[in-house]
Amino acid sequence: MDGGSGLDELGRRRALAARMGGEEAVARHRGRGKLTVRERIDQLCDPGSFREIGSVAGKAEYDEAGRLTGFSPSNFLFGRARIDGRPVVIAADDNTVRGGAADATIDEKVVQAEKMALELRLPMIRLIDATGGSVRTTEALGRTYVPMNPGWDSVVASLETVPVVALVLGSVAGIASARAVSAHLTVMVEGMSHMFIAGPPVVRGATGRDLGKDELGGARIHERAGAADLVVPDEESAFAAVRRFLGYLPSASGEEIPRAPCDDPADRREPALASVVPPDRRKVYRMREIMEAVFDAGSVMEMAPRYGRSSITALARLEGRAVGVLASDPMIYGGAWSADTAMKVTRFVDFAETFRLPVVHLVDIPGFRIGLDAEQAGTIRHGSRALAAVYQATVPWCSVIIRKCFGVAGAANMNPERFRFRYAWPSGDWGSLPLEGGVEAAFRRDLDAAPDRAARLKELTAGLEKYRDPFRTAEAFNIEEIVDPCETRPLLCEFAELAYRLNLREPPRTRARP
Repeated sequence: MDGGSGLDELGRRRALAARMGGEEAVARHRGRGKLTVRERIDQLCDPGSFREIGSVAGKAEYDEAGRLTGFSPSNFLFGRARIDGRPVVIAADDNTVRGGAADATIDEKVVQAEKMALELRLPMIRLIDATGGSVRTTEALGRTYVPMNPGWDSVVASLETVPVVALVLGSVAGIASARAVSAHLTVMVEGMSHMFIAGPPVVRGATGRDLGKDELGGARIHERAGAADLVVPDEESAFAAVRRFLGYLPSASGEEIPRAPCDDPADRREPALASVVPPDRRKVYRMREIMEAVFDAGSVMEMAPRYGRSSITALARLEGRAVGVLASDPMIYGGAWSADTAMKVTRFVDFAETFRLPVVHLVDIPGFRIGLDAEQAGTIRHGSRALAAVYQATVPWCSVIIRKCFGVAGAANMNPERFRFRYAWPSGDWGSLPLEGGVEAAFRRDLDAAPDRAARLKELTAGLEKYRDPFRTAEAFNIEEIVDPCETRPLLCEFAELAYRLNLREPPRTRARP
């Protein structure tokens, strides 16, 4: 075949691949309100930056003379691109070809995509719109097979090396769901995204339960379960989330963390913070208002807001420098850590450690959640794992104790064996147990023997109340500095500046996990 005819053939095959699953399949796909895979790539990436690899891979048919008579492209695309000027790897499913079914793809393309991100140290962006395995594979092979996930070692290694984002852009199941959650940020689209271990037909056949897609694996289900970090209204918002998320992170662990322009003064003081915490300890307040006040204006990007809700996890900036944020939410269980909160904290601390993000912890932790439900959920096991994550972390860490800090969960405010970059507001309240409830436990016999139990309880509580003064703790240097709340932003900006002077390129101790 001479050069000219070879180029003609290349053009022909590329044109066939660009048709995706054909006019009818593409029309059906768009009829569901979805962009095609190539439209998605065009909208996400910088214009003209996508360089596809394996563009003419697929299933071909030939006549007896060796002439091409039919061609169905692989339903998995990948290549390099740029997002806001940053090189990335794009791995995208084409749902118009056999519904994105795993048995209609070419495994080696998936493997090479993951290896490309890992070995070239480029962020991996997965656009997932695929189903899992099918019994059709058994029919085609004429046998069954022992399951394996080709290239999964690269999937796991990438979590320790580069930012990984997965957008769930359709109804996905099986291995596609596993790819979706094996990411640092998993985004689902309201009304469009569904994620299943196995879809409704399989569940119906295996269990007899007839569940709809939303009922079994809708976006809101996974948002509450923690499998989805964000739920957004449309595909455009999903692409915007990718761009924003990458802006806080290096391209790979150990590389420089980008600094954003900032016109929010580092010395900005917020007088309103002095009254945000109610004097009555039984009353709650909005932690997110504090976050908006102390971090750069508009810089807070919350992750997993509907999961493990007594702790807020977010990315934010201080004078343009990216930080990871842990913050208690006293509106949920008073800020007490439940089992799912502890799992959320563990994952977030591992994430910050992987990319060497300094951590700011805004603390109001009355302890672990208590009661039968908490015991049945294994809260102490998950809580101890979160405590280990905090104590294993080596990134710069600054804690601000806003109000409560009690018990084993409260001890996760930071690792006290390190330099304690820690402040407290005058509203600080800490100890092994709060007086409320603690007096009952400590003086039970005394109370039971008292002629007037309620009066004796009141007397004991009043006698201990004076020891609750946070300034007594500061006198013993058990809290390093009590500060005016309005000084919090300047102090945190100073912390971020000092943190970024450290060598953040040392490898993390912990290993990231999905």
